[in-house]
Amino acid sequence: MHEQDLPRPTVTVATIVERDGRFLVVEEETRDGTRINQPAGHLELGETFTAAAVRETLEETGWHVAPTALIGVYRWQTPKSETTFIRFAFAADARRHDAERPLDVGIVRALWLSYEDLAAQKLRHRSPLVLRCVDDYRAGRRWPIGFITEVS
Repeated sequence: MHEQDLPRPTVTVATIVERDGRFLVVEEETRDGTRINQPAGHLELGETFTAAAVRETLEETGWHVAPTALIGVYRWQTPKSETTFIRFAFAADARRHDAERPLDVGIVRALWLSYEDLAAQKLRHRSPLVLRCVDDYRAGRRWPIGFITEVS
């Protein structure tokens, strides 16, 4: 197999936003039905990781956020399509909500769930990354954002 024939991982970002003991999540339409996920999405060409996290959170929830730390970098391969995802998960503070902003296509709604409510709906999670990122956040895993070097 030649290098150009090898599948490339998909790079994504996600934000873990906690407020008053609840986590910001989205319900989104997928091929497998309505699923729960963090605000998350693909890194776009020329975009920094933190800028992507801020953009995706705003587009999917209407919340303006400020990333505070890198929680972790996760590799996950889907069992069905064998697509590999590399996820950069950020902790972020909620700053302001734009309730009038239309949400991305496919997003049913944004909601705040307690950890218990989120864990109880594990079968509805988009991937195992959803709870793993929150568990790592709750365990205090934080890296300075400067841990990621953006070379231009």
